[in-house]
Amino acid sequence: MALTISIFLLVYLAMCLGFLPGFNVDRTGAAVIGAFAMIAFGVISPSKAWNAIDYRTISLLFGLMVVSASFIVSGFYNWTAARIATLRVSPALLLAVIIIVGGGLSAFLTNDVVVVAMTPLLVSITMSRGLNPVPFLLGFCFASNTAASGSLIGSPQNMIVAQGLDLSFTGLLHVAALPALLSLPIIWAVLIWLYHKNWYLAKSAQLAAPAVINNPANSLDIAETVKAGVITVIVIIAFIATDIPRELIAFGAAGFLLLNRTISSNDMLKHVDGNLLLLIMGLFIVNAAFSSTGIPQTLLDDLKHIGIDLNNPIVLFLVTGVLSNIIGNNPSVMLLVPFLHHSGHSDALGAALVLGSGFSSNMFVFGSLAGIIVVEQAKQYGVKISFVEFMKSGFIVTVLCMLMAAVNILLLSSL
Repeated sequence: MALTISIFLLVYLAMCLGFLPGFNVDRTGAAVIGAFAMIAFGVISPSKAWNAIDYRTISLLFGLMVVSASFIVSGFYNWTAARIATLRVSPALLLAVIIIVGGGLSAFLTNDVVVVAMTPLLVSITMSRGLNPVPFLLGFCFASNTAASGSLIGSPQNMIVAQGLDLSFTGLLHVAALPALLSLPIIWAVLIWLYHKNWYLAKSAQLAAPAVINNPANSLDIAETVKAGVITVIVIIAFIATDIPRELIAFGAAGFLLLNRTISSNDMLKHVDGNLLLLIMGLFIVNAAFSSTGIPQTLLDDLKHIGIDLNNPIVLFLVTGVLSNIIGNNPSVMLLVPFLHHSGHSDALGAALVLGSGFSSNMFVFGSLAGIIVVEQAKQYGVKISFVEFMKSGFIVTVLCMLMAAVNILLLSSL
């Protein structure tokens, strides 16, 4: 048992820090090594480890990543960014457009893929107009995290929650879409307040603007974009109107898009986040091995005795928010879902998990993969967003959005 606990704690220490102290091992590496260690030391058998991996979640996530990647290879993101770049609007209105576009894309395409595709383009858009890119990148990042909370296909943790609590596409939309939508004007108002006197760059910085947006007429493949859009609509309709397992729908869509005469499957698959898939698979095994000790259930019972019941939606919402800023939103959701008894109020619990993990992840850079991607990619183009700069606006956005979401969850719990 001591060995199991040690492996578990080391894995989640890496989730917290982003690396394993003393080694050049990131979160994904720690999850894979931890899973292997659990098997190698006999904590969990190979067959049980394999069964611990929820193939439905992995299949759903993989399939939807391919669907989202199809918009990258078709040039849709580049075309969208080019259209935004040509808008003759004030900085405040441009910020609103970027927040709406970022939130809209992230709600119906996997947000991490959207952030990877759009961040360099946003740097180019803003700097070419002589604007300070920081508030626009932050608005885009914050909106991608909060708006993605409103849809089953918006983020990996939403898919995990939907599978774990057996929530439908419309069920999750019903409980989370309104708070996700209301978060967007909150983000816009906070950034306007903080940056209204700091919209523009010095002339020397304007000259250094990166040119990463191609001519949209040359980059957009209309046929592939239409095909990707049609497939996405079919996937959403199938989620809503049929009883076909969601993972089969996503897998079928991925297979259809990969079967292509003009775009190679390799070009499509390189945009699939294999590291995230491996991390989730590793954590499934690590969590299952740890659960076999009986410690998590004992701990939950002890917490319940002192008034902390994770099956209370508002308690779950707050715990998810705190955990997400310590170990990350995906690991937090994976850790909590197996111990929830969701009969009777699964909608409220689902809202607590997706809103708690999505809304809280804007507080710190490391609170979400989207935040890390934005900061690291911006740095490659000479735009520095420090920890303090991120938190200055992220903290306020998180507190306001969490308060708004808490009211929503309390209303759901009372129904």
